[in-house]
Amino acid sequence: MQNNKLLLLVVLLFFYAFAKAQEDPASTLLDQETVTAVSDNDPYEPLRPAKAAFYGAVLPGLGQLYNKDYWKLPLVYGALGSSIYAVSYNSTQSERFRTAFKERLAGRIDEFTEVDEDGVATEVFSDDALLNGQEQFRKRRDLFILVSAGVYILQIVEANVDAHLSQFDVDDELTFGPAIYNDDMGQTMNYGLTINYKF
Repeated sequence: MQNNKLLLLVVLLFFYAFAKAQEDPASTLLDQETVTAVSDNDPYEPLRPAKAAFYGAVLPGLGQLYNKDYWKLPLVYGALGSSIYAVSYNSTQSERFRTAFKERLAGRIDEFTEVDEDGVATEVFSDDALLNGQEQFRKRRDLFILVSAGVYILQIVEANVDAHLSQFDVDDELTFGPAIYNDDMGQTMNYGLTINYKF
């Protein structure tokens, strides 16, 4: 049954294409006024996406400024700033635990050892806890380095894609939208999508 439907669809498309091919070529030609009206709107700049990506690579957020999407600039710098801050914080914490472990191995008092008035030293973290803490913060630092690189690349790609889409022709002749209608026979609601093209 499926093969019959597919064969019928192919045959109908073939006849439609054959009928279109038989049309008078003069009716498909555009006149001079239509061509100039279309080309006079905004000229297509093929290098615009490459420029936006290049500017975004030189300085994060510059591609968004080139595309005149000023509202995206705080998002770019917020994401980059947060990830770079996380790299710095985790690096500092890892270094604290590493330094404390080295001090403890050398027999000196580290910052995680508390000494009371009687001179009794109490270790807040054990040697294993210091090693685990150092390793954990180092892994987080490495992860946030990757996140920072990802945010940097993502803002370049976003500037490039936005520059492509800003030149996309969006007019009212082609519409795509949801369609909801009531089936009176089956008493059900039918949902679908409609594509309309005005000639």
